[in-house]
Amino acid sequence: MEDTFSNLATYGYIGLFLYSLGGGFVALIGAGVLSFMGKMDLTTSIAIAFLANALGDVLLFYMARYQKTMMMEGLRKHRRKLALAHVMMKKNGSWIILIQKFVYGIKTLIPIAIGLTKYDFKKFAILNVMSAAVWALVFGLGSYHSGSFLIKLAEIIGDKPWIAPIILVTFGGALWIYMEKATKKKVK
Repeated sequence: MEDTFSNLATYGYIGLFLYSLGGGFVALIGAGVLSFMGKMDLTTSIAIAFLANALGDVLLFYMARYQKTMMMEGLRKHRRKLALAHVMMKKNGSWIILIQKFVYGIKTLIPIAIGLTKYDFKKFAILNVMSAAVWALVFGLGSYHSGSFLIKLAEIIGDKPWIAPIILVTFGGALWIYMEKATKKKVK
């Protein structure tokens, strides 16, 4: 167990950076709990997650804006989800840049959808940086202050491993049902 903590302290920041490029709140929660345990530094973890998250969304925006052909080939199967992202953007305006950081399933599509429009890059970058800061602080500080509860929850799941698949299937199923209903073709 001590080797695991040693490896996390050594490679945890690199993993946190790479995972946060795609919006990895799970890694940030893990870093917050490890900071609570004294194995990682909370300020460094939040700063790394913030930088990676802001950079990841800017890269997605940039790729969608300037590499449309390549991006559209990869998104061919996700056209309906991309259309949902456009609708959410029109409905919520610039707030969607903040909202998308907290909604699993759309966090990578929103920057791409915005990049495909004529949305101003500077405005996106500024709002994205502010949103990434809010995201990193909420999940970093939240997991740090909830550290004892999250550790107890992990112990319960460790003692009863059948709980984890139930939670994952329930969460995954609810997300799948939502995305199916939200992207379903409307019959007129």
